[in-house]
This record gives sequence, structure tokens and C-alpha cells, in this order.
Amino acid sequence: MTNSPERPSTLTPFTLWVMTITTGLVIANIYYNQPLLDDIAKTFGVTSAKAGQVAMLTQIGYALGIFLVVPMADMLNRKRMMIIDFGFMVIALLLTAIAPNINALIIASFFIGVSSIIPQFMLPMAAHLAQAHERGKTIGFVQTGLLIGILLSRTLSGFIAAHYGWRSVFYIAAALMLVMWGLVYRLLPEVQPTYKGTYKSLMLSITGLIKDNRHLRLAALRGASCFACFSAFWSTIAFLVKQNFNMGSDVAGLFGLAGAFGALAVSRVGRLTDKVNPYKLATYTIAILLLSFVVYYFSGYSLVGMVVGVILMDMGLQATHLCNQAIIFANNAAARNRINTVYMVSYFGGGAIGTFFGTQLWYRYQWTGVCILGIAVSALTLILHLNNQETLQPDSTTV
Repeated sequence: MTNSPERPSTLTPFTLWVMTITTGLVIANIYYNQPLLDDIAKTFGVTSAKAGQVAMLTQIGYALGIFLVVPMADMLNRKRMMIIDFGFMVIALLLTAIAPNINALIIASFFIGVSSIIPQFMLPMAAHLAQAHERGKTIGFVQTGLLIGILLSRTLSGFIAAHYGWRSVFYIAAALMLVMWGLVYRLLPEVQPTYKGTYKSLMLSITGLIKDNRHLRLAALRGASCFACFSAFWSTIAFLVKQNFNMGSDVAGLFGLAGAFGALAVSRVGRLTDKVNPYKLATYTIAILLLSFVVYYFSGYSLVGMVVGVILMDMGLQATHLCNQAIIFANNAAARNRINTVYMVSYFGGGAIGTFFGTQLWYRYQWTGVCILGIAVSALTLILHLNNQETLQPDSTTV
């Protein structure tokens, strides 16, 4: 059973900054390996498809961690869970840095994914602490930190790898997590759990949320398919940069810096979702994602075209993601972590699928195959969204 949710605490600007910075630095752990895949393949003498399993298993681990652990934040002390999780995260990063072979690296990367789930505690916590009329704006602020962490992680890892080797990336990441461990322990507020049942009943309740909430089901599908496109791009960009431009991981990572312009759009979209129907807004954001892959298709040998595509892709993906979150966090405060679990497991499950098919299509059809995948999936997502728009307008259904 559940208790009625507690009255949200006042969320101070300082607390929000701490949550946002933590979110950005932790989520970066998931993406450090993507610009390094060409370097990793050369280190262990494996194919691009095999090296792609490093990124794929990281995302699968992240989805599994979200599914098994994040729901417990509705019944356990969230801050205590985060403190424990930081310890596992540091160990996983160090094991990745010293991995003696590709299989050990894949396993260690999987556990990086499993342990790097703290952002999925932070976003529902921000929604919980925010005032109702500022919820979209608050989620957008934290989401901006998450986006910057995702994009600049690639820039940082590409630069470090080019100068000090790819293993150094994970040693530095472990050190950063130790610093954030201390900051979260000292500065993050306590948020008491609202669920009083057992873990089994908690997990079983997720089934009911999926069954009874059509808004959540469609948001999860939109998020999964859009993130599949995004992951297909980022799991193959290092190979494209090397093959078509004869450049290394540092240049691949710099595309993340270009994509950071999308972070500016995310904050604005967060404010818009407080005022504008997020379902209608998502129509335009999905169309932007589709446009980005059309640009990519004609820009395989143009750095300028690739930069334009990255900016469009990150704007489209992250704005769609924020629209989805504004929808699913609108009600049912007591179940927000479980609602977020359903959405984010689908999201990163889609990312893992996109990584798998992206690297396989690169191996067989090169850049053309990756672009066709992105165009097809984003177009189907837009069609699905438009076909269901009439039935997905906000109503009195508890989501």
C-alpha cells in the first residue's frame, strides 16, 4: 500500500545546483567509452562490432540498475542509497581502467552502467521538491545538467584519451566520483520514502502502472525509439571520424561540445511544458530529430554538416525527453520513482538496441546504414506519435 505523499520541501537554488552537477558528472560515466571505441578496438585487436559491445553493455547495465534498484527509492532513504551506490561506482570505474582484455572490459563496463543510476534518483527528487507551478522548469534545469554531462563527457574522454590513453579516462572518472560522494553526503537533503509495502509488492505495482497508464506507455516508446537513434550515432561516430576524416578520439569527442548547444533549448522547453501542451510540443521535437539524420545522410564527408546534425539531434532528443518527463511526472507523486523506472528502462533499453544495430550496420554498410536506421526509426516514431495524439491529450487519468 502507499501513504499519501508528503508536502514538498522548499527547493533552494543551492540545493538544485548540487543536484544538477551531481546528475551531470554521474551520467557522464555511461558515455565516456563511446568516442574511445576505435582506440579500444585497436588496443585489444578486435572488430568495431565487438568493441561496440562495451557501449551496448554499459547501457544494458544502466537499464537493469534502473529497473532493479531505482524503484526502491520509493520505500528506502534516497540519500543513503546514493551514498552506497557511489562506492560501487568507484570500484566499477577502476576495474574498467585496469581491464586486461576486451571481455573483462565489457563486464566492468556493464557494472559501470548498473551503478551509475544516481541521476534517476535526482530527477524524481527534483520533481518532488519543486513547487507544482515550477515543476517543468525545475526538471528542465536538472535535465540541462544531465545533457551537458552526456555531451561533454565525450569531449572530455576524447581529449584525455588522445593525450594520455583511454584508460586514464576511467581513473579520472573514479576520482571525480569520490569528490561527488563527499558533496552528496554533506549537502543533499533527506527525502523520506512514501511507500510502505514490500519490495515484491513494489515491483509488482510497476505492472499496474504500465497497464493503467497509456500516457506512460507511449512516452516510454517515444523515448526508447528516439534514444535508439541517438545511440546509433554516438556508437559509430568514432569510426566515421577515423575513416572519412582520418582524425582521432579527440575530434569525435568534440562533436559532444557542439551538441551542448542543445542544452540551451532544453531549459527553454522546460519552461514551455509548464505553459504549452507537451504532446503538441513533442511533435516538433521529434521532427527535429528526424531532420538531423537527413542532414547526416548528406554530410558523411562534411565536418560542418556533421556539426549542424549534432546540434539538431541533441535538441530534438533532449527536448522530446523533457516533454515525456513533464507528462509522466505530472501526477502520482508517491510513485514517481517507479514511473521513472518504467520510462528510463525503456529509454536505455532503446539505447542499447540502437547501439547494437548501429555498430552492426556500420560494420556492414558504413555510414549510409547508420543514417537510414536513424531516419527510419525517427520517422516511425513521429507517425506513431501523430496517430495517438488524439487519445493522449491530458485528461483526468492519474499518471
